[in-house]
Amino acid sequence: MASIPIEQFDYHLPPSLIAQRPADSRSASRLMRLDRKGGRVDHCSFISFPDLLRRGDILVLNDTEVFPARLVARRHSGGAIEVFLLSFPVKNEEVPCLVRPARRVGAQDRLFLEDGSILILRRQKDGFTVSGEGLDLIEVVKKFGQVPLPPYIRRKDGGPDEADRERYQTVYASRPGAVAAPTAGLHFDDGILSVIEEKGVPIGKVTLHVGPGTFLPVRDRDITAHNMQEERYTVPSDTADLIRAAKGRGGRVVAVGTTVVRALESAFDGQSIRSGEGKSRLFIYPGYRFSVVDALLTNFHLPRSTLLMLVCAFGGNDLVMNAYREAVKKGYRFYSYGDAMFIE
Repeated sequence: MASIPIEQFDYHLPPSLIAQRPADSRSASRLMRLDRKGGRVDHCSFISFPDLLRRGDILVLNDTEVFPARLVARRHSGGAIEVFLLSFPVKNEEVPCLVRPARRVGAQDRLFLEDGSILILRRQKDGFTVSGEGLDLIEVVKKFGQVPLPPYIRRKDGGPDEADRERYQTVYASRPGAVAAPTAGLHFDDGILSVIEEKGVPIGKVTLHVGPGTFLPVRDRDITAHNMQEERYTVPSDTADLIRAAKGRGGRVVAVGTTVVRALESAFDGQSIRSGEGKSRLFIYPGYRFSVVDALLTNFHLPRSTLLMLVCAFGGNDLVMNAYREAVKKGYRFYSYGDAMFIE
């Protein structure tokens, strides 16, 4: 396999274009439209997205729900420790986590929450785990957890607020387990979803709980050497049926977000989409041949990220990177709370 240099996925982004807060309303974002065949780039508003769908298409959403994975506790000495859960807690089980600052944590430490409740932090060979001392971590998360905003969202007035609890979550989220939002879905409100259904475009759902591995930097100069971390996904049987029906009538499978792409492409068995649960380590980069997805709605992603590499694989490296440079020139808003791109 030919090597692919990571510099191929670089672009210059002024920090001022990184969206620090969501738009005034979900559907108020801008939308860039890319035509893969014609190489054309158009600009519109997300409110017009339903007009870009055709009767016979199917729209597929990721219904994962972001849980408040960030906990702030204190050591007995009073020093603050941030604990970031990497998976949704299961009762009475230790949960893998990230810790900051990690250097202050010993082999085993007791951390104290606001009400005096105690967390047990253990250093393992490959990281940390956390559990509650006589506590159900699910209840701890509900009571003390904060919205796990990405690190590039930096607020002068502190961390996440009440608005983030609503807006860093899709309106159709129903299955807790993600530590980051499937951000392409943040643009949809109930009104737009109703318009799409009234147009005769069925909506299917899959679940892929977004883990931290999706956002880990690619450290290899040759991206083909990068390994993705495992993520669990579910493709319900009714969604698989809708996809097969759309394909049969010549309609398009329109994926909302890179997580939907990874779930659907991972569930392809060589001939058709397969329903059920699975685990994906699929790394999609230029040269990949798509089997299920025909059109993609996505946000604008970080340079050198696996998300950008997937988008380049789908839209064509030159077309996508040129579109990113045009988005910068035209002042599009980037990343989680930013604007959207539709690739046909």
